[in-house]
Amino acid sequence: MLLVSGLASTQLTGCFSVGQEFAGSRVPEIKIGKTTKQEVSDIFGTPWRTGMEDGRTTWTYGIYKYSLFGADDTQDLLIRFDPQGIVRSYTFSSTRK
Repeated sequence: MLLVSGLASTQLTGCFSVGQEFAGSRVPEIKIGKTTKQEVSDIFGTPWRTGMEDGRTTWTYGIYKYSLFGADDTQDLLIRFDPQGIVRSYTFSSTRK
């Protein structure tokens, strides 16, 4: 019943969200070659998704709010770590102004 009511409300409002909020304003605090996994976790919390790229750990933070009747609101942060758990690179994208 909850699923049906959730789907009905999504259809009526024309919007849905995936992911979890994170502090996009703090992305400049990430320093390539210096920031550790623990520091990233302290800043942004638990990643929404984890994975591997070229055998190395990746963490993704993201919130994706889509609307049929208005502007989309998305933020996406992908962080790549070296084998020692230090940030190797990251990509941040946002539709927020």
